[in-house]
Amino acid sequence: MKETSEILVGTKKGLFVLRGPRGQAMDVVTRQFEGQAVEYAIRDPRTGLYYASVTHGQFGPHVYIAEDPTGDWEQADGPAFPEDTEAAVSRVWVITPGLEDGVLWAGVAPAALFKSQDSGRTWALNRALWDQPSRPDWEGGLGGLCLHSICLWPGQPDRLTLAMSAVGVWQTEDGGESWSHYSEGLVPRYLPEDARADTIMHCVHKLQQSPVEPNTFYMQFHGGVYRSDDAGYTWNDIAAVGDPNGLPSDFGFPIVADPRDPNRAWVIPLVADIDRVTPEGKLRVFETSDRGSSWRARAQGLPQENAFLTVLRQGFCHDGANPLGLYFGAESGAVYGSADGGATWSLVAANLPPIASIRAAG
Repeated sequence: MKETSEILVGTKKGLFVLRGPRGQAMDVVTRQFEGQAVEYAIRDPRTGLYYASVTHGQFGPHVYIAEDPTGDWEQADGPAFPEDTEAAVSRVWVITPGLEDGVLWAGVAPAALFKSQDSGRTWALNRALWDQPSRPDWEGGLGGLCLHSICLWPGQPDRLTLAMSAVGVWQTEDGGESWSHYSEGLVPRYLPEDARADTIMHCVHKLQQSPVEPNTFYMQFHGGVYRSDDAGYTWNDIAAVGDPNGLPSDFGFPIVADPRDPNRAWVIPLVADIDRVTPEGKLRVFETSDRGSSWRARAQGLPQENAFLTVLRQGFCHDGANPLGLYFGAESGAVYGSADGGATWSLVAANLPPIASIRAAG
């Protein structure tokens, strides 16, 4: 069991690296990219390299690479759209280490997928996804048209499953040469009933896959928490709002799937799309251990009065340890952690700028 942790916190005013005991108060050991928005940061466990998605107010978004997050960072070449697309990257939402040596994937806005084959130093656009015939009908949610979730299939480097806001779930089985869209069972309640049947506008907020049972996916939708048992082809609503063992609401942004138990997942619900704060002023993480048949609040150590917080889609993660560590950061600048799978929580850091993302690095 890991006794210490390193947490990468992307904020609107820089990258903060926290180190300290698992699930307990940690020290800020460095702040990088001062005054710039850091949408995402991650450590590649294969190489030990760190990656940060940084958006400068004047010079726009770039990916940076470092061997040591407290030292110097190197700017990568891209991601950038080819000239013939007449598009420009406005934000890099996620960076995901691939299965093959040197391969990384990046999801950007406007919704597109980039691949690096040299450990992130250069990037190429996946043209098949960009050139989808339906693209003229694609629209974004409040956060824009973005590709924010990239799921890898263990042992199958040519297979990827993606989620975008607001155009749903897409999958390739041939390394990105072709793509299929899946949405059966998703109900876009934000659209009039007569417009729901044939729409491509499925506003996925976050998608997670079980690495030990890859056909199992968990999804936080724009009004709905879903599970798929068949590789994302069809979806079942598992929120059970109104049930004594259900969730208090089915709106939210992040979701985390247990890396070892396909029956277990966690969400942090918000009231609704028109009131994006924690229900009843209580900060609660809800856990299912039976694939969403029931949910229970995990709140020990979290504030239960006047806690009107917002946790964004990249603001919740696990550390892969056993027992599992969980961490989330709020727009209030608070980071909370648990070293026992969410049974108990502690304040890890406070008074940071609004938090966009959080990842456990080691």
